[in-house]
Amino acid sequence: MITVILNGYKRPHTLKEQYEALKAQTVDDLQIMFWGNIIDNVEDFPADVVNKCVSSIANTNLGTWGRFSFALFAKTPYVCVMDDDTIPGKKWFENCLQTMETHRGVLSARGCIMSENDHLYPFGDSYTPVGWCDPNPEPVRVDMGCHSWFFEKDWLRAYWAEMPAQLPQNFGEDTHISYAVKKHFGYNTYIPPHPLDDMDMWGSIPEKGLNYGQDGNSISESMGGTQGMNSYWNYVKQNGYRTIREENEIQN
Repeated sequence: MITVILNGYKRPHTLKEQYEALKAQTVDDLQIMFWGNIIDNVEDFPADVVNKCVSSIANTNLGTWGRFSFALFAKTPYVCVMDDDTIPGKKWFENCLQTMETHRGVLSARGCIMSENDHLYPFGDSYTPVGWCDPNPEPVRVDMGCHSWFFEKDWLRAYWAEMPAQLPQNFGEDTHISYAVKKHFGYNTYIPPHPLDDMDMWGSIPEKGLNYGQDGNSISESMGGTQGMNSYWNYVKQNGYRTIREENEIQN
């Protein structure tokens, strides 16, 4: 039913924990693949986990987009690409499948609703966060998602049809899937419910997400990464992507 794409780069210590969180899911029909942007630390990744997955290890850093190309080899209706700092609750995929029934679209563990200052993203007051960082009891539409992306495998055709002439190294892949799927298939991006009384449904366990996400290895913690995120957001806007706020203004 679902293929999960895990990825490895600078956090070998999270791979086993991610794998165990996937094996504990209430949806048990999972295929697990591992994409490694590994240069010189391959021995630090748990070999037992790597060998249990369908794995591809690059001997150079192919950036954040490579895992979405690896997803093309999935043989299931759904794919979920996960960041390596994301440990989902055991009902996360059950939550995603249920949300797909009422809110068909790209589903993420965390998302951004852009403000009128969206051109500043991810700086300043450019967005309001939603998801495990700011729980939502019901599904919420967002302008772009991050940390994990659950979607229909067929939508990868849109993802690569909109491939920019120069592929970025370490940014833009999160914005790109919302933009491409909306443009080619007309589907939006949503955050499934993150109810306070059932954290098993959450896309990321908060203490894990905060601990791993602020360990100095995140692209969003580097100036080059955040500037790249800003550049790519404005690129999709220049190519016609409208925010929820802009759509509402047109309708009104």
